[in-house]
Amino acid sequence: MVTGIQEPFDEHFAAPDTEVLRSRIDAVKQGQSEAVLEKDPSLGRTTRSHSNHASSKKRKYEDYVQDIGSIDLKKRLIGPAQRQLPKFSSLQASFAPLLLNYQDVLYGGRTVQNASELRMLTALHLLNHILKTRDRVIKNNARLSSNDDSSRPEKDFRDQGFTRPKVLVLLETRQQCVRWVDAIIPLSDSDQQENRKRFQDAYSEQGGNFGEEKPEDFRELFDGNDDNDFRLGMKFTRRTAKFYSHFYDSDIIFASPLGLRRAVKADDPKKMDCDFLSSIEICIIDQADAMLMQNWEHVEFVFEHLNQQPQDSHGCDFSRVRQWYLDGHSRYLRQTLILSQYITPELNSLFNQQMQNIAGKVKIQPEYSGSMLDVDFQVRQTFHRLPSQTPASDPEERFKFFTSIVVPSIIQTPQPVEGGVGALVFIPNYYDFVRVRNYFAGDSATQDISFGTFSEYDEPARSQRARSHFLSGKHSVLLYTGRAHHFRRLTIRGVKRIYFYGLPQNPAFYSELVGGYLGETIDTGQVHQSDAAVKVLFSKWDGLALERIVGTGRIKRMLKDGTGDTFDFR
Repeated sequence: MVTGIQEPFDEHFAAPDTEVLRSRIDAVKQGQSEAVLEKDPSLGRTTRSHSNHASSKKRKYEDYVQDIGSIDLKKRLIGPAQRQLPKFSSLQASFAPLLLNYQDVLYGGRTVQNASELRMLTALHLLNHILKTRDRVIKNNARLSSNDDSSRPEKDFRDQGFTRPKVLVLLETRQQCVRWVDAIIPLSDSDQQENRKRFQDAYSEQGGNFGEEKPEDFRELFDGNDDNDFRLGMKFTRRTAKFYSHFYDSDIIFASPLGLRRAVKADDPKKMDCDFLSSIEICIIDQADAMLMQNWEHVEFVFEHLNQQPQDSHGCDFSRVRQWYLDGHSRYLRQTLILSQYITPELNSLFNQQMQNIAGKVKIQPEYSGSMLDVDFQVRQTFHRLPSQTPASDPEERFKFFTSIVVPSIIQTPQPVEGGVGALVFIPNYYDFVRVRNYFAGDSATQDISFGTFSEYDEPARSQRARSHFLSGKHSVLLYTGRAHHFRRLTIRGVKRIYFYGLPQNPAFYSELVGGYLGETIDTGQVHQSDAAVKVLFSKWDGLALERIVGTGRIKRMLKDGTGDTFDFR
């Protein structure tokens, strides 16, 4: 920690220098920033972006924060923090400066193993921010109510936003909300918890619904209460944490993207109200990768309605509102933290368009050995690069290659004496799935191919029937969607060949299909590994997903023109 420098809370929110603030906001608006690529042993590959104006300024917290004693915490948090976080892990020590300096962070290395330490550290940060904001308001209230006019300074007490909520935590399930509350409450040291039982009854369910046959990331997401339509306000007073507080009386709002969109009443313009999001200063998204498997438009909707000028006053004392709120600049001071298992084009878009923090932003992602290395047997894995020149042309090029090259190879596959052809076609995108399904159902080229489908919208009985027909050989081909795998993770038997119409964003899907489904068929002697095959279609627009499957060291060669369009691995 660098001493003798203004505390980030004061520099960023409470008392920013007017001229410095204006120049930083102008720099962000005009895109005057520079990016620095680094490798951190604890974080991984980092891309640090900051405005040219802020590049030379020293920060309070540099490089590492070793322990709680190095952080400027409110007094009431010190004891609980020392009990809950007696020692920082290497990840926490590297991650803490980013939080404490109020920088935006897109973290693509969240795992089941490190989720709790990231959650606990972030919970401490947001509580510290809330208490600093509240205590400043209370102190200034006391000064303003003093009968001694001489105790009042000449300058205005601008110490708040338009509305009270300062922290928004977007989560995918109610059970994940329970985990966040369980991290926050011990740190808050609240003597009383109003409506806690009501919260537990509505949000928490006994776990253990899934056995070890389900992957650990699946169990973390879906074990317990996996309902994804919720919103909850939480308010802190001196000794009490109150659950189910009205949004305009809350310090923290926990919500799923769907739940928050419904709370805004977006479907009814006359009733629409997003003013409670006008003064959000810290926005956190946990398990963003899971939200990508839902309707991502809900997340985009939330960000489009953050930090807007309110339509009503809601009892606001405008003489106390900070000037940068009045100027409509709060989005440039909001800190956004996104925790995800991996980074996708959608998250990159959010990073580029919605994370405009004047303190700078950091994108973090690990280096990958490649999930194809998790396949513990030799099988030919062939990657075909598509000649897609633009993202818009990619769907057509993919469909053309699949129907002209892949489908004929499936047709030419000899019918075995027992069982079926066993061709599993994995299709990540539902719109592509519909197009391919219609092709198999209505094109003359596929009239002799028996096929089944398994999508996320199928009832259990239908998906069971499709898997049974595939195993018996009644269906030679099974079309299987990425979201069906995400939500079900059911075992599919009889797989002898796998065709990836597109790459899964989750690299674990690749090893689960190849190492799991195909591996079981080989282990049980239904197909010899020399006859088994994996074929993957990809384009240069699939770089992020491809890297996670083939590994960081191989990705450049596979995306570079002039190196061939087919790549074989065993």
